[in-house]
Amino acid sequence: MDRPKTSATPARPGAPSRSNALRGILFVTFAYSLVGASFTANSLLGDYPYAGGQALRYGLAFLLLLPLIGGRAALVPVRALTSRQWGRIALVAGIGMVGFNLAVLAAERTAEPAVPGVFVGCAPVIVAVLVPLMNERRPTSPVLYGALLVAAGAFTVQGWGRTDAMGVVWSVAALVGEVGFAVLAVPVLRPLGPRLLTACVCAVATVESVLIGLVIDGAGLVRMPTGTEALALLWQAAVVTVIGFVVWYMGVQRIGAERATLFTGMIPVAAALTAPWVGAGSFGPAQAAGGLLVAAGAALGSGVFGARAKASPERADEASTTDGPPTVDAATAAEGPPAEAPDDHRR
Repeated sequence: MDRPKTSATPARPGAPSRSNALRGILFVTFAYSLVGASFTANSLLGDYPYAGGQALRYGLAFLLLLPLIGGRAALVPVRALTSRQWGRIALVAGIGMVGFNLAVLAAERTAEPAVPGVFVGCAPVIVAVLVPLMNERRPTSPVLYGALLVAAGAFTVQGWGRTDAMGVVWSVAALVGEVGFAVLAVPVLRPLGPRLLTACVCAVATVESVLIGLVIDGAGLVRMPTGTEALALLWQAAVVTVIGFVVWYMGVQRIGAERATLFTGMIPVAAALTAPWVGAGSFGPAQAAGGLLVAAGAALGSGVFGARAKASPERADEASTTDGPPTVDAATAAEGPPAEAPDDHRR
């Protein structure tokens, strides 16, 4: 008797389905597009105290997130965090959020905005090499080649500007901040989930911003914003931080930080697309060509055209393919039901 035929070869454990991987790609693309569009909003905050603006932004984002993370049930995974995990959260907030923004601001004092932008555009290359090495494996060739295309696309979109040595130093610091934001939070994403993790890093970033502001600005930490500044701060808090960060972490759950960071190339593309709306730039052939390079690199590295998304070894350790913690407990209830098996360059 003939053996019954199977309809398909079973996927390896932990391998994301194609639809789930594509959903992750859409999430990170959308998140980075929001960040890129926020550069236009940031140009309206040039005269507002830096640290005070960051404190208002992240503090407001934290308050907006509270209704989304549930009640006391949300405290269960938070109370279970170890000191090492809290240290990671502090580093994400300090290096990847507050520190990143400070580095970009300092770089732009002696360098044109394109300079830190080009350095930040190299983040996919660093992550494509760093994440595999952290997991004791070789860098994946398609991801590495795709990251190089994305970096080339970011350079094409923004070009290169005038700078001095300190501008380069601070631009490198901004690159470190971008990489830190992408990889430091990964081990904490699994127990907390996207919404709760975003709320935690926003709370810590608020405290860090206030402390920095007290040292730098003292009594001038905050002032009443103008109408335009208030709208820009609200956009940064409600759209870029609450929506953008949560959606980005949801994407990381599905495709991993190694592939998610490929889509940082959407930041300069989105910035170039939105800058003409406020007269802060133009969109021409160079921006269009750079956008095509970014799209090609992201497609190559993420395997979007492949028959099936491949499992990434580092992804299995990062998070499950759900929007909340993987275990069915109070933390899961707080995050919601599981789903199917994110001119200057301030973040």
